Amino acid sequence: MIYSLSSTQRKTSVADIIIEGGRVLLGSDLADTSLRLAGVQIAEIGHGGRDAQVRIDATGTLVLPGIVDLHGDAFERQLMPRPGVGFPIEIALLETDRQLVSNGITTAFHGITCSWEPGLRSAENASALLDAIHTLRPQFAVDTRVHLRHETFNLDAESRILDWLAAGQIDLIAFNDHMSMTALDLTRPEKRTRMAERAGLSSEAFGQLVERVATRSDEVAGSIARLAAASQLAGIPALSHDDATPAMRRSFRALGARIAEFPINEATAREAVEAGEFTVFGAPNVVRGGSHTGWSSASDMISKGLCSILASDYYYPAMLLAAFRLVSDRILPLPAAWDLISRSPAAAAGLNDRGQLSPGLRADVVLVDPTESLRPRIAAVIAAGKIVYVQDADRISRVPPAVQRIAAA
Repeated sequence: MIYSLSSTQRKTSVADIIIEGGRVLLGSDLADTSLRLAGVQIAEIGHGGRDAQVRIDATGTLVLPGIVDLHGDAFERQLMPRPGVGFPIEIALLETDRQLVSNGITTAFHGITCSWEPGLRSAENASALLDAIHTLRPQFAVDTRVHLRHETFNLDAESRILDWLAAGQIDLIAFNDHMSMTALDLTRPEKRTRMAERAGLSSEAFGQLVERVATRSDEVAGSIARLAAASQLAGIPALSHDDATPAMRRSFRALGARIAEFPINEATAREAVEAGEFTVFGAPNVVRGGSHTGWSSASDMISKGLCSILASDYYYPAMLLAAFRLVSDRILPLPAAWDLISRSPAAAAGLNDRGQLSPGLRADVVLVDPTESLRPRIAAVIAAGKIVYVQDADRISRVPPAVQRIAAA
């Protein structure tokens, strides 16, 4: 079947790129067909013409929608590869962009933590990251967006976050509360030292800071409610993070947070799913065979229909690897597994122009060599109609202008 844009939708009468010879993911099926891209959009599916400026030989690959990562904070390792060792934000973000495309991620929500901690996760550093992302966007290959991970005890940052929401500088906001976990970690010397080094404080000073912040616990609920109301007014999707009980999920639902991120047990995930909400789990959890925190197994949640989105969390390669691990483990067929890292996260974020291969949608396309089932390899990546990553350069050929003119005639 041929799917195509109308002539009024096309930017030009000659397509820019044609991808042929691969198996294309169309909805819930893989089809042996071709894909034409015109400008930043998908123009046609199933056209075999020669009127393309660039041809990509996709033989032996799967042609899939670009990966949408709703929560990734591995960029922090580019900012601070070792405790106390920092690099300029611009260098870190541009290097992160290269890592993202090489792993098939074409839309990335950077999980920027806005915490009461000084240093890497401070409100000041979050502000600098927002400014840098805005400045560098023209240089990024990936559509880079902001997932603000608001630590709810960071009460002093509320007015600043309200300004960011009103100005459209945030694309997602998550309500995180790691205070009780932090207090527990203070009793563990290794973790206490690591947290203090990240914040740039002595161990003693970090402990005193935690004690001071914790004394304002009675102000937290009101702050969450005000920020949740502001996010709704701005049309920004909200997430609750690490929901521990169904009651907690219901309370965040009442505030308009319709995405449950990393619910820590089955009952809480089920509460979200039965209410028609999105549930997010970590792709590294699938790849490693379990949670590094000892909480819910993502693969188990997926097999029970309780996970609708996988995110890279702290490891970008995990998105691609997790989808194929689910297939290898016979938990899901590839189209359903790929939905977890493309169509579903796009829908949760309100990005209805991507996540599927269909005429009129963004030309975000990934070519994957699936020869080794647990080690799939990215062959090429196209983001918004531009070839941004190529592993096999001999797959790409440019059609001479004379041939284009003949074909178009």
